[in-house]
Amino acid sequence: MRTLLTSAFLVAALAGCSTASDFFKPYRIDVRQGNFVSQDMVAQLKPGMSREQVRFVLGAPLLVDVFHSDRWDYVYRFQPGKGRLQERRLTVIFENGSLARLEGDVRADEAGAQ
Repeated sequence: MRTLLTSAFLVAALAGCSTASDFFKPYRIDVRQGNFVSQDMVAQLKPGMSREQVRFVLGAPLLVDVFHSDRWDYVYRFQPGKGRLQERRLTVIFENGSLARLEGDVRADEAGAQ
């Protein structure tokens, strides 16, 4: 009988640890890094825009490659205190000083652009 009570107590104690461990975790802040680029901002970009116009719409790029001066990279990273990491990337490609194309996972919303 005593062994049964001891094992029942241990099972109950271990089952409680899984929910209690979330309660005792330290507070973690939300960490935002990089340039946040929304779909509305991308919708304002048009082929042929100058570098200054693109910089006005999107802000200064996070990465400018020395070897590829016609490429600007906008990277945004959001790590919530509790939750999954979110990353967004946008690459702006220029040809002859004007906007040629966009690459990445941030796209203009076609419904909002009409």
